[in-house]
Amino acid sequence: MITRRSFVGGVAAAGTAAALGGTCCGKAASPVFGLCAGPETAAKYKGLGFQFIESNAQSILQAEKSDAEWQPMFEKLKACPLPIRSCTIFLPGKFRITGPEPKTEEALKHAVTECRRADLVGIPVLVFGSSGARNAPKGFPVEKAKEQFVAFCQKLGDAIRECKVTVILEPLQKKEANYLNLVEEGIDMVDAINRPRIQLHADLFHMSMGGEKPDIIRKGGARIRHCHVASFKHRQYPGFDKEDYRPWFAAFRDIGYQGVYSCECGWGKKEEREENYAKGLAYLTEQAKGF
Repeated sequence: MITRRSFVGGVAAAGTAAALGGTCCGKAASPVFGLCAGPETAAKYKGLGFQFIESNAQSILQAEKSDAEWQPMFEKLKACPLPIRSCTIFLPGKFRITGPEPKTEEALKHAVTECRRADLVGIPVLVFGSSGARNAPKGFPVEKAKEQFVAFCQKLGDAIRECKVTVILEPLQKKEANYLNLVEEGIDMVDAINRPRIQLHADLFHMSMGGEKPDIIRKGGARIRHCHVASFKHRQYPGFDKEDYRPWFAAFRDIGYQGVYSCECGWGKKEEREENYAKGLAYLTEQAKGF
């Protein structure tokens, strides 16, 4: 049974958000680097020097299971060797929230369960990309879909107002989503939603694909709570394209960014990955010096 006692134990074991920097702006925290991975591999990545993992929400929060059914996973998450700082895959595509017949209530129930369980584990951020759930269906007006998306996020923000977790909207490149493609657009959307628990994500690869520059981070300011990192052209591990992250680190410093940097990228051929994990982390660490 998941109780207050097990909640406290889970947070202690998994690590709190404060251990990695909070989610409010002030003096920028030193850059903290992690990667997208499951908890079963966390010990390996800890040994390589990564400081947290970002996992699949459907895999670890299992919102379609009862609390009793989820309990074994909760116990595993409490024992995770690295903090789980964030989750991706917020809503499966079957929970479409746009179109002529949106599954608003089913999606909302699923999302709220994820948020409640994220709090139990001590996960401070859930990344709301989920293009399959949010995209405007073929032939459906995109502007209407955007209105539905904003309305859904407002309902979600109201439902989780007492939670600690923050749901962050992820702008995706045009190949993946038919709206909310830029951080610039995300700023306006977060302001329109106007709910404290709904904020904004910055993915440097998607931003590069959209032609956005570091100054948009400064404009986003305190709305930005999390960052994905990859090489700018090929979406591989940091340094693969010899990209310069320093102007971006400077922009995050200027807004007093307290979030972390998660590598969401390819790591090359299986036999090369161990070397590439080390190369990618070393590249990021070198680029972040002074920030």
